[in-house]
Formats: sequence, structure tokens, C-alpha cells
Amino acid sequence: MLTVTSHGAAREVTGSLHLLEADGKRIALDCGLFQGKRSESIKSNRHFAFDAKTLHAVVLSHAHIDHCGRLPMLVANGFEGPIHTTPATRDLCALLLADSAHIQQEDTKYLNKKLERKGQPPVEPLYEEEDATQAIRQFQSVSQERWFWVTKRVKARFHHAGHMLGSSSVEIEYTPPKGRVVRLVFSGDIGRPDMPILRDPAPFPDADYYICESTYGARIHPPSGDLKSELAKVVNDTVARGGKIIIPAFSVGRTQVIVYYLHQLMAEKAIEPIPLFVDSPLATNATQVFRMHPELFDKKAREFLRQTGDILGCDYCTYTRSVQESKDINKSPKPCVIISASGMCEAGRIRHHLKNNVENGRNTILIVGFQAAHTLGRRIVERDKQIRIFGEKFDLKAQVSVLNGFSAHADRDEMRKLMTPHAPKAKGVFLVHGEEDQMSKFQATLKEDGFKNVIMAHAGETFELNGTDAPKLVKTD
Repeated sequence: MLTVTSHGAAREVTGSLHLLEADGKRIALDCGLFQGKRSESIKSNRHFAFDAKTLHAVVLSHAHIDHCGRLPMLVANGFEGPIHTTPATRDLCALLLADSAHIQQEDTKYLNKKLERKGQPPVEPLYEEEDATQAIRQFQSVSQERWFWVTKRVKARFHHAGHMLGSSSVEIEYTPPKGRVVRLVFSGDIGRPDMPILRDPAPFPDADYYICESTYGARIHPPSGDLKSELAKVVNDTVARGGKIIIPAFSVGRTQVIVYYLHQLMAEKAIEPIPLFVDSPLATNATQVFRMHPELFDKKAREFLRQTGDILGCDYCTYTRSVQESKDINKSPKPCVIISASGMCEAGRIRHHLKNNVENGRNTILIVGFQAAHTLGRRIVERDKQIRIFGEKFDLKAQVSVLNGFSAHADRDEMRKLMTPHAPKAKGVFLVHGEEDQMSKFQATLKEDGFKNVIMAHAGETFELNGTDAPKLVKTD
């Protein structure tokens, strides 16, 4: 018997973790950090709903922290099994997990100073850098489109998902001692067709059941072809005002896309060459990983690489590492573009750049990615009159531009193109990784498209999958 239980990204966007159980073996699909409202996310991140020592293996879809960020904690709690993923995802996780551990240790140190002054007990980070290092030692890299055995009766293979470098959907086959083979597809996070740098997402294979993301289950992105011209307009308008463009962007994926587009726009003379700063040691290191994996680039990116020798750098682009270099950027009054992490403005150097620039009406804060509820990025998108940074209040006077077309998540219709061909045969679909309003509307859409059993997963619900019938609810927490 094969069962599935969602322990994260169930009616929410972060904390992806779905537990498969078969023949007494447990397999985790992803193991991500919960992000958002601090008090709630800290509580969720500190506890697993199962004993980590009983886990046989992890199959990891991609390297974003909301999908991989609790792997070191899993290891620290006694997990000793393999973590299966693609080579590029492994390379990125080596950077991202160490960075996550470092941020947690630094944030904890800062918080403990405050707690000490109040006479309150100290707190511990979720995990330390050694835990992240040990987790990487347990990674086993497998190229896309190649079957590998997870257990004696469960095999899997990765398919290109187009969401970020190395990202994959996961095809799983379970062969029980008796009865028919059960086929399951976990979407991971799915990217968009015709987006820069990466190849398009591969079609989903036929399966009995699907665990499907629903981040933009009710939204339609603008055509991706408009993105460059919209980016050019934001840059040109801000430069005309004498302002700076501040772009919060994930260090892996979004940063490289923005640099790629700005490089092209300068080469095409659609924008005047201006200083472009990528102010993130992590983004600098991640860009090196991108350069190591041109096999994942699409045709246009490979051609631009042949023309320029480097799609992620130009004469006006500076990658900064040191704190002093970061501070020096804010000393210049001249127009420039500053790209810095984190993408949701919850940590890292972007908060310093926002602090120094949000109260200047000539500047533009350019949002180029999804902002989860309760994050600083979401409050900027909603244009709160005041925002809090490092405990201080600042008036939000800078212009705010949102280019949702840069999203690395497929929209409703792009997901439908992947899913609809499987409606006649699928026994069930589990919707995950979406806020409830997006998920419920996507549920209705899939039912209209012919899917009979579309389930909005609740955390802790366990379903039996026999390959023949609709998912059967067998347990609730």
C-alpha cells in the first residue's frame, strides 16, 4: 500500500514536505522551510510531524529554501539516508543551505542580545553550518530523465521543470508485492514556457495521481515577451527622475534572469548603460553555478553566450561580496540598479538598501517575484504607507512597480496545458503549494477540465493510493 501525507505547503505556499509511505519505508518529497509570519513559522520549523530517524530517503525537487531549507534540521534530528536530486540542485544547495545556517546563527545572536537585556532565556538556531555540511554529504545526484531506485519497490526519475536551475518534477512508480503498479507525479514548482535562460518545462508523464502546485491557480501572467520592454520602461523612467532602481530578488534564479535581461537591453541600446550592482555574496556564488551548467540553458541563452562569452555579466555589472562594498553602493547619488536578496525582503542586504532608499520619491522599488503573506515584500506590494525595517518605521515614498511576468511559477493556463491531457485517466489530484483562494479556484478549473477527484490537501491528512481508485482518506491529525 502507498500512502501520501502533506506536512507542508498544504493550503499555504511555503514549507514543502510530502511524506510517502510504502512497505514500511518513508520517503519525503522535499523538506522546506516555512516562511512568513515569524512567530508561526518559527514554531512550524522547529518540529517535524514524524521521527526523522524513521525516514528512508528524501527526493528533492529543487533548491529553493521553502523546498530544501529544513534538510539540515532533518539530519540534525537523526536522518541518515540519501537525498536524491539533480546535479545542479546539489551544487546550489551546497551554497543555499550553508547560507541559511549562517543567517540563522547571526539572527539568533542578534536576537539573544535583545533577550539578554530583557532578562529572557536565549534561543537556538534551527541548525548550524555543520548540519548543512552533513546534509550535503548525504546528497546523491541523478541526471534528469534517468530512473533511480529509492527503495526496493519505489523508483523515480526527474523531469525538467523550468522553475530554476536544476529544478524538476518527480515521476514515481511503486510496484507492490501484489496488484498493479501505482504511478505518481509530484510537480515540484513548475516554471513558465518561453522564459529566459532555462529550457521550457517538460510535459507531465501519465500517472494515476498528481501532487500539483497551485501558486498561481487563478492568475494569468502577462506575455513573457513584454517583460524586457516593461523592465526597460521602469529603468528609463527612474533614471529620468535621477533615482535608483532597487530590486529584491532571490539570489538563485531571479537575480540571474534580471542581469541577463539588463545585459541584453544594454546590448540592444534599449537602455543607457548604467551601473548594475548585484549585492549578494550568495548571488555571486550562484551565478558561478549557472555558468557551470550551460546544458540547462535554452537555445537563445546558448546563442547569447556564444556572442558575449558571458550571459550574466557585462562591462557595467559589478558583483559585490564585502560589507564595505555594499555600503559604498548607497554613498553614490547617481542612478543605478541594485539587485539584492532576499526576494521577499525578509533577510539579507536588501533590507539595508530599502532602509536607505524607500523615503526618496525619485527611487523605484521593483518587485519581480511572488511575495508571501506577512512578509515585508508583501507589505511593499500592498503599498503600506509605513513599513518596518530593523524595528524602525519608514515612510514608503519610493515608487513601487510590480512585474509579475517575471514569476518563475506557471500561471493557471500554463498549468492547465500540463495537466489537462491527463484528466481522462487520472484517479486523483492533490493541490498543494498555494494560498487557499488560488487553490480553490484552480480546483474548480481542474474539475471543469474533467478531473474527478481534486483534493485541497490539509496538513496531516493521509490518503491511500492503490492505482485503481480515487484517493482514500485513511487518517487525519
